[in-house]
Amino acid sequence: MELRKATMEDASIIWEILKDAIERRRLDGSDQWQDGYPNPASIQNDIEKNWAYVLVQDNEVVAYGALIPNYEPAYEEIEGEWLTSGGFLVIHRVAVSKEAAGKGFAIAFFEKAETAAKNQHIYSIKVDTNFDNAPMLHILKKMGYTYCGEVFFRGTPRKAFEKILT
Repeated sequence: MELRKATMEDASIIWEILKDAIERRRLDGSDQWQDGYPNPASIQNDIEKNWAYVLVQDNEVVAYGALIPNYEPAYEEIEGEWLTSGGFLVIHRVAVSKEAAGKGFAIAFFEKAETAAKNQHIYSIKVDTNFDNAPMLHILKKMGYTYCGEVFFRGTPRKAFEKILT
């Protein structure tokens, strides 16, 4: 299993994975990702900024996410408190293909992202999710992320988490 930077050649499969995840969120009764975001422009932006990563298993893309070093304007104001104030890696838009869903690939994506952060001498990962995204909340708890408070995206509160890497 490999985590690698995504290219524009990956954009169509990434969009299929995101569409599947958007539908799973809807079927779970979640409001997350039900407003036209993320979309193909989000993917293009992630790729152009070198933030887009795919998890590949047996030459097949099974998961996608954005890894963004030291940048998330919404994280500047938190109702609560981050664990650290130094450099950090943000994980956004994690999605797993419908064929790979429920098989541990989201956790594998997070594990590989943590390794990538440490390889860049970044020892903090920050992430947020919707209050009603039970699968992601479960993953964050299982992976040892600490709830730090609320941040706001487009006027919507999100649960914010941080993990200090050792």
